[in-house]
Amino acid sequence: MISTLIAGNVILSEQQKTKLGELGLALSFQKDEREEVTKPEQYEIVICNGLFQFHSIDEFENLKMIHLTSAGLDRVPLETIQERGIRICNAEDTYSVPMAEFAVGGILQLYKNSAFFLQNKTEKTWEKDRKLRELAGKQVLILGTGHVGQAMAKRLKAFDCYVTGLSRSGKPVPGFDHIATIDQLDEVLPHPDILILAIPYTSKTEGILDEKRLQLLKENATIVNVARGKLVEEQALIRWLQNHPSGGAVLDVFEMEPLPEENALWRLPNVVLSPHNSFVGEGNAQRLFQVMKKNLEQYIN
Repeated sequence: MISTLIAGNVILSEQQKTKLGELGLALSFQKDEREEVTKPEQYEIVICNGLFQFHSIDEFENLKMIHLTSAGLDRVPLETIQERGIRICNAEDTYSVPMAEFAVGGILQLYKNSAFFLQNKTEKTWEKDRKLRELAGKQVLILGTGHVGQAMAKRLKAFDCYVTGLSRSGKPVPGFDHIATIDQLDEVLPHPDILILAIPYTSKTEGILDEKRLQLLKENATIVNVARGKLVEEQALIRWLQNHPSGGAVLDVFEMEPLPEENALWRLPNVVLSPHNSFVGEGNAQRLFQVMKKNLEQYIN
């Protein structure tokens, strides 16, 4: 049997536990990733989210595989993992559906001025807004053409948007009208009505949307970030939003989380803000299990 630690908030049914047992896995569970791990050297496989933010990977002497329950790889020591030849897998497309829906929902909140109507409902005020916008015909630029980017493109195409994707290779990706390369970012930034960040956070992508690039955007552009807060220079974004009241932002991630009470983003009327919640959906548990089972079977075989 392969000794396997499942850490964090991973929800498995008894049937799913049985299926993993049939693969030859001896499962141990630890819900709080901050707590001390008993005999870490015993584990060959670790399934986790942020375990290695709180524990040194050197303690796991016999570790051969890490399966993350997140899509990002920014919470693990990649250099050490590569040096030791440890196999690493992520959650792949587990959260693509809810994140894509959340992004579109946030854009529509701004375009249809939902905050205005909610306030009027609270005050029982009958007042029309004659300046609502349509998604149809809008130009969208999605930074990242992976699972999340593709899910977003699919939904925005249904609203008759023209969707450009940005990737390292520039190779065609189904669901996008056009693909540009990362080297063309400054060239394409002046065109979109909606800019969506759906790329991984790395040392190379940190601050990719900085003060200079924000100034390339349209006056009324909408910026969406459901990926990682540090992809954007937050103070520069705040200044841009303050100076461009016709523009807006849909933000689910931030440089510091929880977002400090004194942060100006709380008070800006052209911001839809949520507490790193876009990944949540009732289909996640089943999708994550299918991804885990597939990758574990490949490792064992």
